[in-house]
Amino acid sequence: MKDNQYNVIDEHSLISRGDKPEEACGVFGVYAPEESVAKLAYFGLYALQHRGQESAGIATFDGEACYCYKNMGLVSQVFNESILTNLPGKIAIGHTRYSTTGSSLQVNAQPAVINTKRGKLALAHNGNLVNTVELREELNKRNCEFITTTDSEMIGLMMGKEVDSGKDWVEAAISAFKWCQGAYSLVIGTSVGIIGARDPYGIRPLVIGKMEEDGNPIRYVLASETCALDIIGAEYIRDVEPGELVWITEEGLSSIQWAEKTQHKLCVFEMIYFARPDSIMGNDSLYAYRLRLGEQLAKESLIDADMVMGVPDSGIPAAIGYSRYTGITYQEGLIKNRYVGRTFIQPTQHMREHGIKMKLNPLKDVLAGKRIIIIDDSIVRGTTSRKIVRALRDAGAKEVHMKISSPPVTHPCFYGIDTDSQDHLIAATKKVEEIGRQIEVDTLTYLSQEGMLKVTNQNPDSFCTACFNGHYPIDIPEDVKRSKLILETVS
Repeated sequence: MKDNQYNVIDEHSLISRGDKPEEACGVFGVYAPEESVAKLAYFGLYALQHRGQESAGIATFDGEACYCYKNMGLVSQVFNESILTNLPGKIAIGHTRYSTTGSSLQVNAQPAVINTKRGKLALAHNGNLVNTVELREELNKRNCEFITTTDSEMIGLMMGKEVDSGKDWVEAAISAFKWCQGAYSLVIGTSVGIIGARDPYGIRPLVIGKMEEDGNPIRYVLASETCALDIIGAEYIRDVEPGELVWITEEGLSSIQWAEKTQHKLCVFEMIYFARPDSIMGNDSLYAYRLRLGEQLAKESLIDADMVMGVPDSGIPAAIGYSRYTGITYQEGLIKNRYVGRTFIQPTQHMREHGIKMKLNPLKDVLAGKRIIIIDDSIVRGTTSRKIVRALRDAGAKEVHMKISSPPVTHPCFYGIDTDSQDHLIAATKKVEEIGRQIEVDTLTYLSQEGMLKVTNQNPDSFCTACFNGHYPIDIPEDVKRSKLILETVS
């Protein structure tokens, strides 16, 4: 089966994203000789759909043969029973994507499939490289031909060139990684096994799971989050460590610490917002962590009100935590339409003016005459927050006090989160009081960075917090910095 023929989609027709930072991607890999690996990959990606909703793809290996299907859309839209049946083998690599490097076009969908002298490799990447200019120059010297505009393809091409020079799969991967600067969690399929690897800082997550049944060999799984293990009945073993490579073959799982200097710097936004609340990170339930964020927010900014509510769905755990600590009643004030996906049909002007109601509709009987505390996980541009506040007031809310369960986002991300340039980040140019006036709330409060890290129950230095303070753990080339860092932040 050849790679599917691409349908042309005008990227400019895509509806603009909401007022939230977007995760780059979700990755998944499974080695299961006795299973229908394509179906396992499908369900794994289904659980990781929140990490990328532009495109989805699965590549499988059946002996030396590699099969791949990828397309624009949600996992359930891209795949059906017939397609999965035509993806045979015992190894599968899957990917869901948001574009951060490379535009939102089908040719950039993953996994990236690369030809080598040892056969094909299929690579799924979560993260973002910061030295793509240098890497492309080196690949041009090696006479590489580029099909896509992604940094992910560059990693695969570099690994392919190292394979062609005589190295085995693992040696070639390590050689390629040493050319890469930035954030990357990778799942790489080959005809004989799967490689899983993280950059030396471990900025993007990657976990290992296994499935055991009597009479069958252990089947191993790699995924961005533990929720993808749960859906297929796999047991979480541990995280892939920063700077570690795991190699899964018929002989089992082996590990190599390929980077000598490593440092834990997991993106703290994974904890706050990106990852599903039913996932485990750092041996902690993310739902429990988000409850503690709400409790800490209450400790830092107690205020009298009639009810506490969260912005569905990401603000709800913190709102429950705030309610539990203060004793103020928690109630649902906004109902989310969970069947709203990305639409290519532009709404009318009247609908745009009331656009928030496409996804969130206020409960007038709950809100009327109430002093409301509404909790959200973050504010990026402030546009959606203002629409929500107006909707609450239109529904009869007497007062609206907004509290954010993270610090102000003042700096863009270069490591795989699709954030605006700094001039579009509202907290980079305005003080908290000014933001409050712009989004039309009675009061606005952010959680402190100290409080956010305190309740992780982990070493505060083990997280990347660059979006809150501009302290980037991996050096950013000056030309890349200038592309997004263009303003001084507000003190």
